[in-house]
Amino acid sequence: MADVRSEVVLITGATDGLGKAVAFALAHPDRTLLVHGRNRERVDALVTELLAKGALHVRGYVADFSDLKSVRGLASEILRREKHLNVLINNAGVGILDTRTQSADGYELTFQVNFLAGDLLSRALSGLLRRSAPSKILNISSAGQWPLDAEDLLSEENWNGAIAYGRSKLAQIMGSFDFAAEYAGEDVVCNAIHPASLMPTKIVLGKFQPASTIEHGVRNVLNILRDRTGATGCFFYESELRPAHAQAYDPAMREYLRSWVDSNITESVERVA
Repeated sequence: MADVRSEVVLITGATDGLGKAVAFALAHPDRTLLVHGRNRERVDALVTELLAKGALHVRGYVADFSDLKSVRGLASEILRREKHLNVLINNAGVGILDTRTQSADGYELTFQVNFLAGDLLSRALSGLLRRSAPSKILNISSAGQWPLDAEDLLSEENWNGAIAYGRSKLAQIMGSFDFAAEYAGEDVVCNAIHPASLMPTKIVLGKFQPASTIEHGVRNVLNILRDRTGATGCFFYESELRPAHAQAYDPAMREYLRSWVDSNITESVERVA
């Protein structure tokens, strides 16, 4: 991480769970925190809580990741208001859904919220991240990965909530690797992390028995953010470097996914930048 005295950190999905806990862990009088949520009242409440804890520079942003227009609006607002961005933590996401749901843009909801929205935001803010280097992107992913199907990328056939979730997380990791390769040598690193298994967050409670604490996940996130080796294009299981699913290293599948994303959201990125 950069010198705390000049560091600007954006955390998406910061109004509860891991995102909120990371925000409090990073709260510091000399650090600027940008916290995102989809509900204005909850974002404002979080800003108030962080200021009360001693953070002096906190700004709240609102966007619904199920709507790419809202994500583009978020990126535009950040580019308009912020002069620097050193760390982007893509934490916003949904868990395993009970039924297949389409986003406002017509994409499978899990795939959009967990992958497409964060990928769009990262690319829309890439210029700001590059100008602010050294900078980092950390995608909060999962060890629960499932191979993508080029013939059914959006899980329109034989939909299964757990498989859709696993595909969205593998796509997120593939996107992390692509971003890291694209910006290699520019002091912008991008990694993905499985911070902890089954933390007691809203996407876990009611479906699974918690197996670890949010505090454990926070420690692992901070460990990766504090890494000074320059590691990029990596997947971390907690604080340990591990291989992701084999498909993440398949150049043909990575190229297919990147081309599909570019054909669907590149125009969105260009309109923001």
